[in-house]
Parts: sequence; structure tokens; C-alpha cells
Amino acid sequence: MLSQLLIGLGLMSLCVVIHATGVITAVWWFRHSAAAAHTFLVATWLFVRLATWIVLLHLVEITAWALVFDWSVAMPDLASALYFSAVTYTTTGYGDLLLPQDWRLVGAIEAVTGILMCGWSTGFFFLVVSRVFRPANSSS
Repeated sequence: MLSQLLIGLGLMSLCVVIHATGVITAVWWFRHSAAAAHTFLVATWLFVRLATWIVLLHLVEITAWALVFDWSVAMPDLASALYFSAVTYTTTGYGDLLLPQDWRLVGAIEAVTGILMCGWSTGFFFLVVSRVFRPANSSS
């Protein structure tokens, strides 16, 4: 159980690093774009690019979990591991695939991590939207 806890916490830490790197990169990319998004098409294109970037970050994180599940033989193959990981990370939880009993704690940590990363993404997306639509006389 301790080894699975450490694996889960290690993967959670990796997700935080991936997400932090991705968000910081997005801040650099979009710093001037948000201020310049004065038309519908420019703002929409900014949001599409940002949403795509955020989804790609989540897919990288989901893949990291899946690779560990596949490597440890907790799932029968990589396709199953990717599917299980996506369903767990997003907390959809269909229940058609289950981890072995000694890996269930890792699955729970993935679900909590997914909630945290999705919340972080939502907050970041809200920040960008608020920057695009802030009043023209705002100095921040």
C-alpha cells in the first residue's frame, strides 16, 4: 500500500509540474494576445487556442498515469490503460474497467489529481477571459 501511495503521489507531482509548465507557457504566449483581442474573431481564436492547449496538457497527464498502469500490468494493455485513466482523471468513472485491489488507491489519487488539475485549468481560463473582457480603463 505504501508503494502505491508513493506512486500516486509521484504521478500527482508530475501532473503539477506538467500543468505549471503548461500554464506558465500559456501565460507567456497569451500575455499580449488577451490585451489585443478586441474583435469577436480574435477573441474566439484566442479561446480556441487556449482550450486546445489546456486539453493537450490534460491528455499528457492522463497518458502519464496510463503508462504507469500499463507498465505495472494493472491494466491489460495500453489502450485499456488510456481509457481507464481518462475516465478516472475526469471522474466519469464508468466502472467497466477496474484496477487490481492493490492499485485502487492509485486510481483514487488520479481522480483527486484530475479534479485539481481541471479546477486549475478552469481558473486559468477564467483569468484569460476576464482579461479579454476587462474594462478599457482598467490598469491591471
